[in-house]
Order: sequence, then structure tokens, then C-alpha cells
Amino acid sequence: MGEKITMNQRQNYLTYAHLITPLHTGGSTQEGNLMGIAREVHTEFPYLPSASLRGKIRSELEYLNPKEADTFFGQKIKDGKQPTEGEVWFAEATLLFFPIASLNYHLIWITCPLWLERWNRWINNSQLNNFLVSCRENLGKKSAIVTFDAPEIYLQTALIKQSNFEKIELLIPEEFEQLLNSNGLVQQIPGRLIIVNNEDCIALVETGLQREVRVALKEESKTVKGGSFRSEESIPPEAIMFFPWGMKSMLKDRIKVDKGIEEEKSETEVEPQDTTNIRQEIVEILNDRLQFGGLEGLGRGWTDLFTIKL
Repeated sequence: MGEKITMNQRQNYLTYAHLITPLHTGGSTQEGNLMGIAREVHTEFPYLPSASLRGKIRSELEYLNPKEADTFFGQKIKDGKQPTEGEVWFAEATLLFFPIASLNYHLIWITCPLWLERWNRWINNSQLNNFLVSCRENLGKKSAIVTFDAPEIYLQTALIKQSNFEKIELLIPEEFEQLLNSNGLVQQIPGRLIIVNNEDCIALVETGLQREVRVALKEESKTVKGGSFRSEESIPPEAIMFFPWGMKSMLKDRIKVDKGIEEEKSETEVEPQDTTNIRQEIVEILNDRLQFGGLEGLGRGWTDLFTIKL
């Protein structure tokens, strides 16, 4: 991270998540025997809900620092107590680079202007903004933009001919280069990236999701139990997601007390904790390896995390 954190001030961050195992996020609905994943209503892109992020990170920090966790995340509804405002917020984790199998390049990654624009809203990189303008212009004339030389590109369900794509040099912000240098396969992203329009990206992501069929067998006959068949969706490993989050100033520093007025305090009233330690700990665990989503017992959701200060 480099720069020392000022514990009692507002600060926003961006955390990159490199999936090293499939991520099953859990959808709000289930169609037939399909266990779907969480999707954005307006785009149908998979995402990781902020509630899932917050819940997992809170459980980790409650184990490390239970004394400060309630103040930092906010008091839960329990034992007749009302919820309280916390000192930290999280937004959803959205896709940035998505892996797709290729018949002639083994593995490539795709992205689209929507994902890149969302990314740049937080990092606010002027060069990336210019790159996006160039991408939009090229995608108005071609089907795709690529970062490597190729006569044609065979994807799982698509063929992109050389006449239908434009080669362009990819701009990688300095902060993201640190993530690429710290991981194995994702180091290939700058030289194996295809930028497609938003509509084509939705279609390619849909075909690129990992789907597994599961059944349970009867012990005595080894035949399928009734109602035991199901299919599970997951975001595949090697995908890159990101989520913004931030810390407000400490609650104890925001509470202003008029020293000229004496107020009686109830026996149950508790002074807010100093959250200096947990503020350091959350940055440490968000620069480490953590498991998100469902199906943890099957090894789903392991991610390598890398966090930058905005």
C-alpha cells in the first residue's frame, strides 16, 4: 500500500479480486433445477452483492477484533438493541475482465466499455478516459478491439475475423500493474484482451459461465433421488472483479458533546470504541486471500485481493 493510513479521517479504497476458484454468488430466484447467480437487473451481468462482501469481511474482523467490530460495522439487531450506524461502507463487486476459452489462444479475457467506465469512475484516470473515447469510436466501425496480433480469433461460440477487429495498445493504470505483477495467469491479460461492445459482452459472459450438474444417489440402489438434480452457475476462475469501499471518520470523533450541559446517561449507554486497530486490520485482510459467496465447503469463492487508496 505504501502510504500510511490516517485512521480518523474519511478515506475511500478500491479492491481488486482475482478469482482463483469459481465464485457462486447466489441468486434471488431459482428457475426449476437451476441454482442461478446474482445478476444486475438492468444488464444481466453477474456481480457480488455488497451485503455478501460486508458479511464475510465483518465475520473475519469480528474474529480478529470483536471489541471494535460493533462500532466499526454498526450494532446488529439483537437482545432488543436497535441497529446503529457504522464507520465503513461497501459497494457491489462488478466484473472488469472475464476469461473466455479460445480454440487458438487457449484463454483470453474480454471486457467492454461499460465495465471500463465503471472502473474509471473510481480511479478517475484521464488517460483511461481518452482510451475509452477511442474504444467507442473503433467499436462503432469494428466488432472488437484486440491487444494482440491475430489473423482470426476462435472463441467458444464466436469467430472474429481480422477484418472485424482493430488492434490497439492497451493502457494499464500504474496501480493495476501491481496486481498483474503479483499473480500468475492474469499477467497475460494485457496481451490477451478483447474489448467488445456491451451487448456482445453480455452474450459472451452468458456462454462463459461455469455450470455444473449435481445429483444425489439412493444408497441402496445407486439411482437418483427424487428432486435431487440441480445445476449450479458460477463465475469462472481467472476473472477480475473490483469493489469500492470506504471508511468514515471515527464515530467517537463525530459525536459532539456540549460540555456546558450535563446529561444523564442510562446504564446501557456505551461510549463508542476507538476503532484505530480494526481500520488497519481491514486493509490487511483486503490485501490477502479471502473466500466469498456460497458453496464454501466445495472450495468456491477463493480470491486474491489487492487494495489501493483512492
